[in-house]
Amino acid sequence: MHELDGAVRSYAWGSRTAIAKLRGLTAPAAHPEAELWLGAHPAAPARVRTTEGATRSLLEIVEEDPVRELGTASVERFGHRLPFLLKLLAAEEPLSLQAHPSAQQAVEGYERENALGIPLGSPVRNYRDDSHKPELVVALTKFEALAGFRRPDLTVKLLEALNVSELAPYLALLAGQPDSDGLRALFTTWITLPPQVVASLMPPVLDGCVRYLGEQPTGEFVDEARTALELSEAYPGDTGVLASLLLNRVKLEPGQGLYLDAGNLHAYLHGVGVEIMANSDNVLRGGLTPKHVDVPELLRVLDFDSVETPLREPISLSGRYEYDTPAPEFELVRFEVDRNNAADDDSSFVVESGRPRMLLCTAGSVTASTGTEALELSQGSAAWICAADPDLTITPQSDHVQVFVASTG
Repeated sequence: MHELDGAVRSYAWGSRTAIAKLRGLTAPAAHPEAELWLGAHPAAPARVRTTEGATRSLLEIVEEDPVRELGTASVERFGHRLPFLLKLLAAEEPLSLQAHPSAQQAVEGYERENALGIPLGSPVRNYRDDSHKPELVVALTKFEALAGFRRPDLTVKLLEALNVSELAPYLALLAGQPDSDGLRALFTTWITLPPQVVASLMPPVLDGCVRYLGEQPTGEFVDEARTALELSEAYPGDTGVLASLLLNRVKLEPGQGLYLDAGNLHAYLHGVGVEIMANSDNVLRGGLTPKHVDVPELLRVLDFDSVETPLREPISLSGRYEYDTPAPEFELVRFEVDRNNAADDDSSFVVESGRPRMLLCTAGSVTASTGTEALELSQGSAAWICAADPDLTITPQSDHVQVFVASTG
C-alpha cells in the first residue's frame, strides 16, 4: 500500500479553485485544472510514493509485476495493464460534445489510424489507444450535463414550444419519423450545415429560446432553452448548440451517478465529480469545441436510440454506496460517515484483497490499513493498494468522512 500522487490535467474548461481546494491548497491554481488522473494511462500516469520518499510511475510498477499489482483474474481478462482510470473532474465551463467508441470500434479505429501513419499526438487523431471508454461520474457538487438523445416526441414538443419558423423543415423531419432514424437524420443534417446556413439559422433559434423563457419562465423546457443560450455565448455559431436541443438535460445532486456507455453523445456542463472509466482516452467530438471534429467517424459510433436519463442511484447499506454498471473494467464504491447523524454507523469498512484497489478521500480523514501497513489520508489524498496486499480496512478519523474505492468490476 502506497500513497498516490495524481497527475493534474489543465484544460480551458477547468477550474482554478475546485481541485486545488479538494487537495487542501489555499491559493488558486495558476491555470485551470480540469482533471486529476489517478491511474496508469501512458498519457499521464499517477506517481506512487515509495518508502524511501521518492516517487515512481504507477505505470512502471504495474508493468514490472502485473500479477502482483493487478491480480491473476485481471491479467487473464484485461492483460498487463490497469483496466480502469480514476479521476477528479472539475468543469467550470462546458466540455465538448462527445461520444466514445465500443470495444470493437476502438480496436478497428486504432489499427486503422496506425496504418495511416497518424501520430498518436496528432490533433486529428481520434483513437489514442485500442480500448473502449464506458464511464461513470459521481457528483461531489451539483452537477449538470447533457446525456443521450431525448425521446423524439419530447424533442418535437420542445421545437414546437420554441415557435421558430426557420425550424419548421427540421421539425417536420423529426415529427414525420419520430424514432432513432429520424434523430440520426436531423442530427446529421444539423452537424453538416454549411457555415452560412448556421449563421442564418442560429439567431432566430436563440431568439426563440429568449422568447420562451420570457413567456414561460417555469415551462417544461426552461433548462434546455437556457442551456442553448449559454452554449451559444461560449461557442457562437457552433452546430453543437443546435445538437444540445436533442439531448437529455441532466441535473445530479451530490452522491448521484451518471453512467455513459459507448455511442452516448454527452457533454458535462458544470460541477465537480469523481469519474471512473475504462483505461482509455478515446474521444469522438461532436461540437462545442475548436478541436478536430471527424463527422463521418462520429456518426459511425453514435447510438441514436433515445434513452431515459441514465442516472445511477447507489445501492446503500450502512454507509456503503455501490454504483452498479455493466462495465467489467471497473467498480466504484463510496463510503460515507457523518457522526452528527445518529443513524450512521462509524465503524470501519473492509475492502477484500485479490483485486487492485485505489482509494480517494474526498472529505474528512481516515486511516487505511492492510494489517502491517497503515496510511493516514485526508481530503484530497489517494492510495494504491495492489491485489497482493491483504484486505483493506478504512477507519474514519473525523466527524464527516467520504472516501471512494475503485477496483476492477
